[in-house]
Amino acid sequence: MTAMNAMNASNESSAERERGTRPVVLDVRDLSVSYGKVEALHHIDLKIRRGEIVTVIGPNGAGKTTLLAALMGLLPAQGEIVYLGERQGAERQVEQLVRQGMTLVPEKRELFGEMSVEDNLLLGAFDRYRGGHRDELETMDQVFEIFPRLAERREQLAGTLSGGERQMLAMGRALMAKPKLLMLDEPSLGLAPLIIKEIFRIVAELKKTGVAILLVEQNARAALQVADYGYVLETGEVSLEGPSAELASDPRVIESYLGLGGKGGAAAR
Repeated sequence: MTAMNAMNASNESSAERERGTRPVVLDVRDLSVSYGKVEALHHIDLKIRRGEIVTVIGPNGAGKTTLLAALMGLLPAQGEIVYLGERQGAERQVEQLVRQGMTLVPEKRELFGEMSVEDNLLLGAFDRYRGGHRDELETMDQVFEIFPRLAERREQLAGTLSGGERQMLAMGRALMAKPKLLMLDEPSLGLAPLIIKEIFRIVAELKKTGVAILLVEQNARAALQVADYGYVLETGEVSLEGPSAELASDPRVIESYLGLGGKGGAAAR
């Protein structure tokens, strides 16, 4: 082993040791999801720790969005889901998970186009408000610090925003709930390259706040660059996992998802 290889191995092992000391936010064990008699996810194990970004990449139809829906309580699932140290029962409800700090930004963003940016953000704080918290204006100021463009358009109707601005608003609305786990479904979908770069810069900054981020992303190269750890999902099963830097240099990932030009297999769902 060369000195450089030894140094890289030492850096990777120390990074893994540091990762192991962080509190686990979500621990998924043996998760399976079926549509009727067709099993879409098979025995998935996945772990996310506080203040880290975990990405899931994979080809079309691999089950990535199904995974997010199951975690969010939108689909019935078998297996074990432990969130914030508590095992989640099969009867868990979306509203309950949101109150516990789990949020999902769906691919379609699902904004209220006839409402202003500010009102869309306030809706993101509704569950906290209903629970007795009255810090929505302070939280909105924090969101505007992260997304200055939204502050400039706070009175503008959401339906008149650009694609990148709508994605920022969807993320900002999720942050209004002060999540402990933020799940992002294809945040770069349909966006221009410069906007994609900005979105991923913001995602990288968000983990400094301590929030755990589960990122499902069509742009495998960008996802692995920003993530700490990654999973490759193929035909409903995890085929590879590891630190994102290792996955990005794995010949199987390069051939299937990165390609020589960075576009080949840019894993869509």
